[in-house]
Amino acid sequence: MKIFTFQTKDGQNRIGTFWSESEIIDIVHAGERLPKSRFETIKNMKEFIEIGDKGVKKLQQMIRQLKELETNDSEIFNGIRSVAFYPLKEIKFQAPISNPQKIICLGRNFLEHAKEGGAEPPKNPMIWGKFNSAIIGHQDNIVIPKISEKADVEIEFVVVIGKKGKHIPEDKALEYVFGYTIGNDVTARDYQYEDKQFTRAKTMDTFAPLGPWIVLTDEITNPQELELELKVNDNTWQKSNTKNMIFSIAYTISYLSKSFTFEPGDLIFTGTPSGVGHYQKPPQYLKEGDIVSLEIEKIGILENPVIKEK
Repeated sequence: MKIFTFQTKDGQNRIGTFWSESEIIDIVHAGERLPKSRFETIKNMKEFIEIGDKGVKKLQQMIRQLKELETNDSEIFNGIRSVAFYPLKEIKFQAPISNPQKIICLGRNFLEHAKEGGAEPPKNPMIWGKFNSAIIGHQDNIVIPKISEKADVEIEFVVVIGKKGKHIPEDKALEYVFGYTIGNDVTARDYQYEDKQFTRAKTMDTFAPLGPWIVLTDEITNPQELELELKVNDNTWQKSNTKNMIFSIAYTISYLSKSFTFEPGDLIFTGTPSGVGHYQKPPQYLKEGDIVSLEIEKIGILENPVIKEK
Protein backbone atom coordinates (compact mmCIF):
# COMPACT_ATOMS: atom_id res chain seq x y z
CA MET A 1 0.00 0.00 0.00
CA LYS A 2 1.12 3.54 -0.78
CA ILE A 3 0.25 6.48 1.44
CA PHE A 4 1.03 10.13 0.80
CA THR A 5 0.39 13.77 1.59
CA PHE A 6 -1.37 15.68 -1.16
CA GLN A 7 -2.62 19.20 -1.74
CA THR A 8 -6.05 19.97 -3.16
CA LYS A 9 -6.88 22.84 -5.50
CA ASP A 10 -7.89 24.98 -2.53
CA GLY A 11 -4.47 24.56 -0.93
CA GLN A 12 -5.46 22.08 1.76
CA ASN A 13 -3.01 19.31 2.65
CA ARG A 14 -4.57 15.87 3.09
CA ILE A 15 -3.43 12.30 3.67
CA GLY A 16 -4.31 9.93 0.88
CA THR A 17 -3.93 6.56 -0.73
CA PHE A 18 -4.63 5.28 -4.21
CA TRP A 19 -8.07 4.00 -5.19
CA SER A 20 -7.00 3.38 -8.78
CA GLU A 21 -4.25 4.54 -11.12
CA SER A 22 -6.22 7.72 -11.80
CA GLU A 23 -8.04 8.39 -8.52
CA ILE A 24 -7.02 8.87 -4.89
CA ILE A 25 -8.82 8.88 -1.54
CA ASP A 26 -8.66 11.45 1.24
CA ILE A 27 -8.55 8.89 4.05
CA VAL A 28 -9.67 11.27 6.81
CA HIS A 29 -12.76 12.52 4.94
CA ALA A 30 -13.62 9.01 3.80
CA GLY A 31 -13.26 7.75 7.35
CA GLU A 32 -15.70 10.36 8.65
CA ARG A 33 -18.42 8.54 6.70
CA LEU A 34 -17.29 5.06 7.71
CA PRO A 35 -17.54 4.81 11.51
CA LYS A 36 -15.45 1.62 11.74
CA SER A 37 -12.64 3.30 9.81
CA ARG A 38 -12.70 6.79 11.30
CA PHE A 39 -9.44 8.64 11.99
CA GLU A 40 -10.37 11.06 14.75
CA THR A 41 -7.56 13.61 15.02
CA ILE A 42 -5.13 12.94 12.19
CA LYS A 43 -3.76 16.22 10.81
CA ASN A 44 -0.57 15.05 9.10
CA MET A 45 1.47 12.00 8.15
CA LYS A 46 3.51 11.96 11.34
CA GLU A 47 0.32 11.67 13.40
CA PHE A 48 -0.86 8.81 11.19
CA ILE A 49 2.44 6.98 11.66
CA GLU A 50 2.20 7.48 15.42
CA ILE A 51 -1.01 5.42 15.48
CA GLY A 52 1.11 2.43 14.48
CA ASP A 53 -0.18 -0.86 13.14
CA LYS A 54 -3.69 0.07 14.25
CA GLY A 55 -3.77 2.92 11.72
CA VAL A 56 -2.60 0.73 8.85
CA LYS A 57 -5.15 -1.96 9.71
CA LYS A 58 -7.90 0.66 9.89
CA LEU A 59 -6.87 1.98 6.48
CA GLN A 60 -6.93 -1.52 5.00
CA GLN A 61 -10.37 -2.02 6.53
CA MET A 62 -11.52 1.26 4.95
CA ILE A 63 -10.50 0.07 1.49
CA ARG A 64 -12.38 -3.20 2.00
CA GLN A 65 -15.49 -1.33 3.15
CA LEU A 66 -15.38 0.99 0.16
CA LYS A 67 -15.03 -1.90 -2.27
CA GLU A 68 -18.02 -3.60 -0.66
CA LEU A 69 -20.07 -0.41 -0.88
CA GLU A 70 -19.10 0.10 -4.51
CA THR A 71 -20.55 -3.33 -5.25
CA ASN A 72 -23.52 -3.42 -2.89
CA ASP A 73 -24.63 0.16 -2.17
CA SER A 74 -23.75 2.58 -4.94
CA GLU A 75 -25.71 5.45 -3.37
CA ILE A 76 -23.63 5.51 -0.17
CA PHE A 77 -20.44 4.85 -2.13
CA ASN A 78 -21.09 7.72 -4.54
CA GLY A 79 -21.83 10.03 -1.61
CA ILE A 80 -18.43 9.25 -0.11
CA ARG A 81 -16.79 9.50 -3.50
CA SER A 82 -18.15 13.00 -4.03
CA VAL A 83 -16.39 14.39 -0.93
CA ALA A 84 -13.36 12.15 -0.39
CA PHE A 85 -12.14 11.06 -3.84
CA TYR A 86 -10.00 13.17 -6.18
CA PRO A 87 -8.81 12.65 -9.74
CA LEU A 88 -5.05 12.19 -9.66
CA LYS A 89 -4.60 15.00 -12.19
CA GLU A 90 -6.25 17.50 -9.81
CA ILE A 91 -3.93 17.04 -6.82
CA LYS A 92 -0.30 17.81 -6.09
CA PHE A 93 1.92 15.46 -4.12
CA GLN A 94 3.61 17.11 -1.16
CA ALA A 95 6.57 15.66 0.73
CA PRO A 96 4.98 12.64 2.43
CA ILE A 97 6.27 13.78 5.83
CA SER A 98 7.46 17.34 6.45
CA ASN A 99 8.07 17.32 10.21
CA PRO A 100 10.19 14.32 11.21
CA GLN A 101 11.95 14.61 14.54
CA LYS A 102 15.15 13.32 12.96
CA ILE A 103 16.61 13.13 9.44
CA ILE A 104 19.68 10.88 9.67
CA CYS A 105 21.94 10.50 6.64
CA LEU A 106 24.60 7.89 5.91
CA GLY A 107 27.79 8.60 4.02
CA ARG A 108 29.87 6.20 1.91
CA ASN A 109 27.41 3.34 2.37
CA PHE A 110 28.08 2.05 -1.16
CA LEU A 111 31.60 0.77 -1.78
CA GLU A 112 31.75 2.12 -5.34
CA HIS A 113 30.83 5.64 -4.11
CA ALA A 114 33.58 5.55 -1.48
CA LYS A 115 36.05 4.42 -4.13
CA GLU A 116 35.10 7.10 -6.66
CA GLY A 117 35.87 9.72 -4.02
CA GLY A 118 39.19 8.11 -3.13
CA ALA A 119 38.00 7.23 0.38
CA GLU A 120 38.19 4.05 2.40
CA PRO A 121 34.84 2.42 3.21
CA PRO A 122 33.79 3.26 6.77
CA LYS A 123 34.14 0.70 9.55
CA ASN A 124 30.88 1.92 11.08
CA PRO A 125 27.99 3.92 9.60
CA MET A 126 29.10 7.49 8.94
CA ILE A 127 26.25 9.83 9.85
CA TRP A 128 25.09 13.44 9.87
CA GLY A 129 21.70 15.16 9.80
CA LYS A 130 19.52 17.37 7.65
CA PHE A 131 17.05 20.04 8.77
CA ASN A 132 13.30 19.83 8.14
CA SER A 133 13.57 23.15 6.31
CA ALA A 134 15.41 21.36 3.48
CA ILE A 135 12.44 19.07 2.71
CA ILE A 136 10.49 19.56 -0.52
CA GLY A 137 8.10 17.29 -2.40
CA HIS A 138 7.65 15.77 -5.84
CA GLN A 139 7.77 18.40 -8.62
CA ASP A 140 8.89 21.15 -6.23
CA ASN A 141 11.88 23.19 -7.36
CA ILE A 142 15.40 22.40 -6.24
CA VAL A 143 16.86 25.88 -5.77
CA ILE A 144 20.57 26.34 -6.41
CA PRO A 145 21.70 28.90 -3.80
CA LYS A 146 23.31 32.14 -4.93
CA ILE A 147 26.42 31.18 -2.98
CA SER A 148 26.99 27.82 -4.69
CA GLU A 149 28.23 26.90 -8.16
CA LYS A 150 28.54 23.17 -7.47
CA ALA A 151 25.12 21.79 -6.51
CA ASP A 152 25.08 18.01 -6.95
CA VAL A 153 22.56 15.20 -6.46
CA GLU A 154 22.51 11.81 -4.74
CA ILE A 155 19.77 9.18 -4.98
CA GLU A 156 18.92 7.65 -1.60
CA PHE A 157 16.63 4.88 -0.39
CA VAL A 158 14.87 6.37 2.63
CA VAL A 159 13.59 4.44 5.64
CA VAL A 160 10.56 5.81 7.52
CA ILE A 161 10.57 4.67 11.14
CA GLY A 162 7.22 3.44 12.43
CA LYS A 163 7.56 3.14 16.19
CA LYS A 164 9.61 4.25 19.16
CA GLY A 165 12.68 2.22 19.98
CA LYS A 166 16.16 2.18 21.45
CA HIS A 167 18.76 -0.61 21.59
CA ILE A 168 16.89 -2.42 18.84
CA PRO A 169 18.24 -5.92 18.02
CA GLU A 170 19.30 -6.28 14.39
CA ASP A 171 17.01 -9.27 13.87
CA LYS A 172 14.04 -7.16 15.04
CA ALA A 173 15.01 -3.90 13.32
CA LEU A 174 12.73 -4.15 10.27
CA GLU A 175 9.75 -4.47 12.63
CA TYR A 176 10.34 -0.80 13.47
CA VAL A 177 9.95 0.32 9.85
CA PHE A 178 6.71 1.98 8.71
CA GLY A 179 7.68 2.13 5.06
CA TYR A 180 10.09 3.41 2.45
CA THR A 181 10.38 6.40 0.14
CA ILE A 182 12.86 8.14 -2.16
CA GLY A 183 15.19 10.94 -1.12
CA ASN A 184 17.65 13.19 -2.93
CA ASP A 185 20.64 14.24 -0.84
CA VAL A 186 21.31 17.45 -2.75
CA THR A 187 24.77 18.76 -1.88
CA ALA A 188 26.71 21.98 -2.46
CA ARG A 189 30.09 20.39 -3.16
CA ASP A 190 31.94 23.71 -2.92
CA TYR A 191 30.82 24.07 0.71
CA GLN A 192 31.21 20.38 1.53
CA TYR A 193 34.94 20.69 0.86
CA GLU A 194 35.35 24.25 2.13
CA ASP A 195 33.74 23.42 5.47
CA LYS A 196 35.39 19.98 5.82
CA GLN A 197 32.08 18.65 7.14
CA PHE A 198 28.62 18.10 5.70
CA THR A 199 25.95 20.05 7.57
CA ARG A 200 25.85 23.35 5.69
CA ALA A 201 26.52 21.79 2.28
CA LYS A 202 23.76 19.21 2.58
CA THR A 203 20.94 20.99 4.36
CA MET A 204 20.48 24.24 2.46
CA ASP A 205 16.89 25.12 1.57
CA THR A 206 15.29 22.59 -0.84
CA PHE A 207 18.21 20.15 -0.45
CA ALA A 208 16.06 17.22 0.73
CA PRO A 209 13.53 16.31 -1.98
CA LEU A 210 11.36 13.48 -0.65
CA GLY A 211 8.56 11.33 -2.01
CA PRO A 212 6.38 11.06 -3.91
CA TRP A 213 4.81 8.68 -1.38
CA ILE A 214 5.62 6.12 1.29
CA VAL A 215 5.38 2.47 0.31
CA LEU A 216 4.40 0.37 3.32
CA THR A 217 6.33 -2.74 4.26
CA ASP A 218 3.59 -5.03 2.93
CA GLU A 219 4.83 -4.17 -0.59
CA ILE A 220 8.56 -4.22 0.18
CA THR A 221 9.41 -7.25 2.27
CA ASN A 222 13.12 -7.21 1.36
CA PRO A 223 14.60 -3.70 1.13
CA GLN A 224 17.99 -5.08 0.08
CA GLU A 225 17.14 -6.06 -3.50
CA LEU A 226 15.87 -2.88 -5.16
CA GLU A 227 17.20 -1.16 -8.29
CA LEU A 228 18.01 2.56 -8.05
CA GLU A 229 18.57 5.02 -10.88
CA LEU A 230 19.10 8.78 -11.00
CA LYS A 231 18.82 10.73 -14.23
CA VAL A 232 19.47 14.37 -15.04
CA ASN A 233 17.66 15.40 -18.23
CA ASP A 234 17.21 11.71 -19.18
CA ASN A 235 20.95 11.06 -18.82
CA THR A 236 21.73 8.34 -16.28
CA TRP A 237 24.18 9.49 -13.61
CA GLN A 238 23.69 6.79 -10.97
CA LYS A 239 22.52 3.19 -11.23
CA SER A 240 22.87 0.49 -8.59
CA ASN A 241 20.97 -1.80 -6.24
CA THR A 242 20.31 -1.64 -2.50
CA LYS A 243 22.04 -5.03 -2.18
CA ASN A 244 25.29 -3.12 -2.70
CA MET A 245 24.99 -1.22 0.58
CA ILE A 246 27.89 -1.75 2.97
CA PHE A 247 25.61 -1.57 6.00
CA SER A 248 22.16 -3.14 5.66
CA ILE A 249 18.95 -1.38 6.68
CA ALA A 250 18.55 -3.70 9.68
CA TYR A 251 22.15 -3.22 10.85
CA THR A 252 21.89 0.56 10.43
CA ILE A 253 18.71 0.83 12.49
CA SER A 254 20.17 -1.34 15.24
CA TYR A 255 23.48 0.53 15.25
CA LEU A 256 21.91 3.99 15.37
CA SER A 257 19.41 2.98 18.06
CA LYS A 258 22.27 2.41 20.49
CA SER A 259 22.94 6.15 20.48
CA PHE A 260 19.50 7.72 20.40
CA THR A 261 15.83 6.83 20.56
CA PHE A 262 13.95 6.43 17.30
CA GLU A 263 10.52 8.06 17.09
CA PRO A 264 7.67 7.47 14.61
CA GLY A 265 8.29 9.46 11.44
CA ASP A 266 12.08 9.62 11.75
CA LEU A 267 13.87 9.33 8.41
CA ILE A 268 17.08 7.54 7.47
CA PHE A 269 18.75 8.43 4.16
CA THR A 270 20.76 5.26 3.60
CA GLY A 271 23.56 6.46 1.33
CA THR A 272 24.18 6.85 -2.38
CA PRO A 273 25.95 4.79 -5.06
CA SER A 274 28.62 5.96 -7.47
CA GLY A 275 27.99 8.34 -10.36
CA VAL A 276 27.42 11.65 -8.59
CA GLY A 277 28.18 14.65 -10.74
CA HIS A 278 31.21 15.77 -8.76
CA TYR A 279 33.22 12.66 -9.64
CA GLN A 280 32.36 12.52 -13.32
CA LYS A 281 34.97 13.48 -15.91
CA PRO A 282 34.58 16.37 -16.36
CA PRO A 283 32.58 17.14 -13.18
CA GLN A 284 28.88 17.86 -13.71
CA TYR A 285 26.72 20.10 -11.54
CA LEU A 286 23.09 21.16 -11.57
CA LYS A 287 22.06 24.14 -13.66
CA GLU A 288 18.82 26.05 -14.04
CA GLY A 289 16.38 24.19 -16.27
CA ASP A 290 17.60 20.69 -15.37
CA ILE A 291 15.09 17.98 -14.49
CA VAL A 292 16.27 15.50 -11.87
CA SER A 293 14.52 12.12 -11.82
CA LEU A 294 15.08 9.46 -9.17
CA GLU A 295 13.57 6.00 -9.55
CA ILE A 296 13.60 3.14 -7.07
CA GLU A 297 12.09 -0.24 -7.83
CA LYS A 298 8.72 -0.91 -6.13
CA ILE A 299 8.45 2.75 -5.05
CA GLY A 300 8.24 4.96 -8.13
CA ILE A 301 9.76 8.18 -9.43
CA LEU A 302 10.64 11.39 -7.59
CA GLU A 303 11.13 14.27 -10.01
CA ASN A 304 12.21 17.86 -9.41
CA PRO A 305 13.00 20.79 -11.72
CA VAL A 306 16.03 22.95 -10.94
CA ILE A 307 16.08 26.74 -10.70
CA LYS A 308 18.66 29.28 -9.56
CA GLU A 309 18.01 31.46 -6.52
CA LYS A 310 17.10 34.97 -7.62
